[in-house]
Amino acid sequence: MNTTLAQPHTAALSEATKPKWLRLPAPGARCRFTGLSRSTLNELTMAGPVNDGVPPVKSVVLRKRGALRGIRLISYDSLMSYLSELS
Repeated sequence: MNTTLAQPHTAALSEATKPKWLRLPAPGARCRFTGLSRSTLNELTMAGPVNDGVPPVKSVVLRKRGALRGIRLISYDSLMSYLSELS
């Protein structure tokens, strides 16, 4: 019986097709590359009590001047590096 875990489909991504940045999935949806929920990705990228104020995954927020809301973009390489450290 083979007990190895299946590799996520992201392992098959070549450098040419690998994204540089990921946008947070819609509420209720999951990341198409990792399967992580929007709230889990927020916990990994935003400083807070869950991560002692130091987010383990790099992200940026694109926001117009004076706007309260913006678009959070997550570094694909940073996220994959963090996930590989967990195994």
